[in-house]
Amino acid sequence: MEIMENRQKILLAHGSGGRLMHSLIGQLFQKKFSNEILDELSDSAVIELLASKGGSCSLCFTTDSYVVRPLFFPGGDIGKLAICGTINDLAVVGAKPLYISCGFIIEEGLDWEVLERITESMAQVADTEGVKIVTGDVKVVEHNSADKLFINTSGIGVRGEGVNLCKKAILPGDKIIINGTIGEHGLAVLAARGQFDFQTEITSDCAPLSDLIMRVIQNSKNIKFMRDPTRGGLATVLNEMVSEMGFGAELFEEHIPIKEEVKALCEILGFDPLYIANEGKVVVVVSEEGAEPVLELMRRHPLGKESQIVGEIVEAPKGKVIMKTKIGGTRVIDMLVGDQLPRIC
Repeated sequence: MEIMENRQKILLAHGSGGRLMHSLIGQLFQKKFSNEILDELSDSAVIELLASKGGSCSLCFTTDSYVVRPLFFPGGDIGKLAICGTINDLAVVGAKPLYISCGFIIEEGLDWEVLERITESMAQVADTEGVKIVTGDVKVVEHNSADKLFINTSGIGVRGEGVNLCKKAILPGDKIIINGTIGEHGLAVLAARGQFDFQTEITSDCAPLSDLIMRVIQNSKNIKFMRDPTRGGLATVLNEMVSEMGFGAELFEEHIPIKEEVKALCEILGFDPLYIANEGKVVVVVSEEGAEPVLELMRRHPLGKESQIVGEIVEAPKGKVIMKTKIGGTRVIDMLVGDQLPRIC
């Protein structure tokens, strides 16, 4: 569907992770920059290096920009979000994160103490994960030319020989696993904006997933594919995965882990938790015979205690995501045009 046709202006929804963003990428950026690496549209570019005596490996490279509002929210801040997000984008392609760059666009008048808190948060996550922040850039723009602070991070990691996670390996019968409850990050950021007259204890799930993911990859040969369900949530990731592929995905509503407070708040606000951003979750596609061992392995990790098999790959309908509801019906889970919650990452 050519939903960008005749559009004269970029909308907020073009950066939200939904259909408009995918059209922007496909009809403009991918069209202009197309090459065999970019066209994979992976969380990280995977660049094969020449084999050496020690074996072959791949260089993995990713970049992301963070514009979350407000800068601080329950469970994190823009700095923690930036480092965790870059680490996770490398980890889901099977890479060990090594080096990160940071670019700061700062609005004139930002309090020094605010910037110091954010950089301390970034340093803490990087140190804990054994990742080095090795280069960066600073720009300061006039007051009202930016909203306090924007951060860009790029990351480099290395993927070892024998690790090959790609959509082409997925087959009908494969199981879909997620490492815990969904929807917390988007709602935590929304609550922090103070736009609604309610109190909530929901906190962001923002966390670095490299240790969990590396353990899974090192202990199982049955992993087919991974993605982190950030903008657009679980529903969008699955739609991206099955789009233009010869298979579909089926979700089991009763198995999707969602906290009761998240369910209640979504009902009040009219949101669907399937589409709400997460910042500490990974979707894992694993072969049917390897699903239970991988599930047990993930549940032994602090960030995977609530892991569940939430669905499976099916032969039909091709390119579609459907959900078996708790009452026995079926529901099509389509990709939204925009996003329920803009500027949550």
